[in-house]
Amino acid sequence: MSTATPRAQFHQKNLRQPAQHAAVENQLHYERHRPEETTLYRLVQEHIGTFFAQVETETGSGLPDFVKDEFEAFLECGILAHGFLRLRCANCAHEKLVAFSCKRRGFCPSCGGRRMAQTAAHLVDHIIPRVPVRQWVLSLPIPLRYLLAAHPRLITPVLQVIHRAISTSLIKQAGLKRSEAQTGAITLIQRFGSAANLNIHLHCLVLDGVYRIQNGVAEFHSARSPTTEQLQRLLSQIIQRIMKALTRNGALIEEEGMSYLAEMETDAALSPLQSAACTYRIALGRRAGQKVLTLKTISTQNTQPQENKKYCVNAHGFSLHAGVRCAMNQRKELEHLCRYITRPAIANERLTRNKDGQIVLKLKTPYRDGTTHIIMSPLEFMQRLAALVPRPRLNLIRFHGVLAPNAKLRAEIIPGSKKNKSNASDTNDDVPPSPASVRISWARLLKRVFEIDIERCPHCGGNMKIIAALLEKATITKILDHLGLPVRAPPRAPAQIFDPFEPT
Repeated sequence: MSTATPRAQFHQKNLRQPAQHAAVENQLHYERHRPEETTLYRLVQEHIGTFFAQVETETGSGLPDFVKDEFEAFLECGILAHGFLRLRCANCAHEKLVAFSCKRRGFCPSCGGRRMAQTAAHLVDHIIPRVPVRQWVLSLPIPLRYLLAAHPRLITPVLQVIHRAISTSLIKQAGLKRSEAQTGAITLIQRFGSAANLNIHLHCLVLDGVYRIQNGVAEFHSARSPTTEQLQRLLSQIIQRIMKALTRNGALIEEEGMSYLAEMETDAALSPLQSAACTYRIALGRRAGQKVLTLKTISTQNTQPQENKKYCVNAHGFSLHAGVRCAMNQRKELEHLCRYITRPAIANERLTRNKDGQIVLKLKTPYRDGTTHIIMSPLEFMQRLAALVPRPRLNLIRFHGVLAPNAKLRAEIIPGSKKNKSNASDTNDDVPPSPASVRISWARLLKRVFEIDIERCPHCGGNMKIIAALLEKATITKILDHLGLPVRAPPRAPAQIFDPFEPT
C-alpha cells in the first residue's frame, strides 16, 4: 500500500520493470508530498502559539477568528492523522491513501493550486465566450490598497467604475451607443505581490469587442487595440470616478482640493498587520515600522527590461496595463493566463530558511534595483501570512455585463450554449465540451493540468476506486500504525512568553 495526499510531486519512473508494466511505469505518477516537511508548515507549526501571543500583547486584542481558523486548518491540511480517503485498484488490489485538504483561500499553497486549476478550467470551459479577450490590470496607490483590504465592501463601487469606463470605451470604438451594444468582463481580485506583501490589484478579463443585437441575434464586433493616448484618457477618467465614488461612500474626505482617508472603524489587531504588509514594513516586534531586509544578488544591468510602455500608463500612483490579449482560438493560452492570475500567494519552492533561522523568500521576478530575495524573522513572516487571509464570504471573482449571472445574453454566448455547440467544429483547440456539472474533480484537474492520471494504478494500469472515507480516530490510528506511518499530527511548539524588545 502506498500513500498520497492532495499535494503532489510528479516524477517519471526510470527503474527497470517487467515488460508487461513498462507502458505504465513510463507514465507520470502521483506521489505523496509530505506537507509537514515544507518550510511553510514548519514555520507555522513552530510559531503559531508565539505569534498569537505577540499580536495580543502588542495590540491589546487577539486576531479575528477567521484568521486563527486559517492557521489552524493549514496545520491539518494534508496530514493523514486527521483523516483520509482510501483508494484501491480493482485489478491488483494496490492501495493508496489520500489525505483531506483545508480548502482555505489564504496562504495554503496546495489548496491554492487546486483552486487555481479549478477556476481557470471553469472560466474557459463554461464562462468566457469564444471571442478575443484582453486583460486590463489596474494597480492602485498604497493608501487605496490598504483601504480596500480593511473595508472590502468598497471594492464593489470601484469595480463598477472600472467596468463602465472600459465598456463605454469599447462601445465608442465600435461607433455605437450604450443602448445598442454590450460587452462583458470577469474581474479576478488579486490580493498579494511577489514579496508576500498585501497588494490588492484588479485583473479584468474583458471581451475585446462588443455584442450587438441584430435581427434577434447577438453579433460580436472586435475592437482595435487601444493607443497610449486612449489609455491615458481612460486612466484619468477612472481615477476621477473612483475618487468620487469613494467620497460618496464616506471613505475619502475632500477639502480644499485635497483628498485623504476618512477615519473608519478597523480591526485593532489585523489593521496594523495589513497596513505594514501594504508598505513592505514590519508591523510588530523590535523592528516595528522598519522595512523588511532585502537581498540583491544581481546587478541592475541584468534585471529584465521594463514592460512594453505602449500598453501601460501611470498617473497619481495608479497604473493601467492592457498589453495581454488572447485571440478567439487561443483557449489554452487563455487558460494559462487565468491560472497565472489565480495562482496561490505562497509557493513552497520559493521559501527557505537560512543558517540563522530567518525566512528567505525568493521573488518571482527580480526588482529593477537587483533585489531577488526578502528576509524576515519567522514572526515577521507570520505577520505577512495573517494579512493575506481574506475575510469570509468575500467574493474574489466578479462578473460584469453580458457575463453577469442574470444577463439576458449570457446563456446564448457562453461555451456550451446551442449557438456555440454548432460552431465548436470551427475551432482548432481541444477543449472538451461542457458536462452537465461544472465542478471538475481533483483527479480530472491533475490529468488536465499535469497529464497525471490519479485514477490509474501505477502498478498495473487498472482503475483506482474510492472504497472508504476514514474519519474515526481509532480506525485512522489502526491503519496508519499497520503501515508504519505517524499516527499523530506533528506537535506544535508551545507559545513562548513574548518580549517585544527581544530579537524575534
